[in-house]
Amino acid sequence: MIRRKNTMYNVLTLNSISEVGLSKLNPKKYIIGDDIKDPEGIILRSYDMHEMELPDSLAAVARAGAGTNNIPIDKCSEKGIVVFNTPGANANAVKELVLTGIFLSSRKIVEGIEWAKELKGKDNVDKLVEKGKGQFTGPEIMGKKLGVIGLGAIGVLVANAAISLGMEVYGYDPFLSVDSAWSLSSKVKRAGTREELVAACDYITIHVPLNDSTRGMYNKDLFDITKPGARLLNFARGGLVDTAALKEALEKGTITEYITDFPDAEVINLDHVICIPHLGASTPESEENCAEMAAMELKQYLEYGNIKNSVNFPSCSIPYTGKARLAILHRNVKGMVGAVANAISDEGLNIDNMVNNNKGEYAYTLIDVDTFNGKGQEIADRLSKVDGIVKVRIVKEA
Repeated sequence: MIRRKNTMYNVLTLNSISEVGLSKLNPKKYIIGDDIKDPEGIILRSYDMHEMELPDSLAAVARAGAGTNNIPIDKCSEKGIVVFNTPGANANAVKELVLTGIFLSSRKIVEGIEWAKELKGKDNVDKLVEKGKGQFTGPEIMGKKLGVIGLGAIGVLVANAAISLGMEVYGYDPFLSVDSAWSLSSKVKRAGTREELVAACDYITIHVPLNDSTRGMYNKDLFDITKPGARLLNFARGGLVDTAALKEALEKGTITEYITDFPDAEVINLDHVICIPHLGASTPESEENCAEMAAMELKQYLEYGNIKNSVNFPSCSIPYTGKARLAILHRNVKGMVGAVANAISDEGLNIDNMVNNNKGEYAYTLIDVDTFNGKGQEIADRLSKVDGIVKVRIVKEA
């Protein structure tokens, strides 16, 4: 695919996307709409793409949010489509709702509000309130133990906020990143395993992505060793908690209250459950932050070939200095870098800069040369025939 000066990029929006974010895409370079044909980029929030036919023109999908279970990741990878998300952009909004959930789980606030509504039209409301308030007592959170499973952008903010509220906080994350480690309060105690954490904590909050390895991770085995009377919060994804095991834990009293932002037909009918209608990121600030971040990720990839915050391809970037640029998405196998370098040198061209990174089964190579001398498409066509190369993009022609 050759990009020339003044060529427009087509971007399809599959949900309503904040104009604050879309404004980051220069209207002189981008055509944006919900009826775009042959898009190079897609921006979406919750739209389910699994049954969608992916056009050959599509180079990237940007999810304005953290979760990507509504996007067919494997299918995109096979077609050389880079999928981005926006980790951290909605973290503060979710953190605030998690803190709300902790209070709701503890103080029987929802039950009290519903009971108070029944007093409308009655005499001596003040006396009825004083008489009935005792049924809604609940513990304070200060001094209690909070366990945070998953210390990404949201988990770190929740842990730090809970420390400020006087809680004793334990964290578990075997894949803790350097950035998260720097941001995490030194007062947060490390739990060696999930089992150790749930056995000790009065409140447990889950902040991990939903994938094949985490689906149903809070199962009967974990409930069986959870501290009796614990309160469980799930503002990550509904599928992380095994519903049958949850029901049994609620009936036994192992879990006193379950707070979730992901109600479904089964969970909503359980006792001692507070269902919130997926409001974690439902703030104007969060929607704007996510849309802006998604737009900038898409812009950097389409215009310069740079990748940041992709869930299926590695981070990779080269500052653009005006040279010709080639981007190759390929399998993470031996010989790819050599095949790419040979194809370029065989045409008498000199590589000015090259970066290669990998992530799981896939890798990405970004190359700058002084000029293609009109041979850019020829090189791209040759590379496209190499076994293991998924997609070749001519990002810039000098």
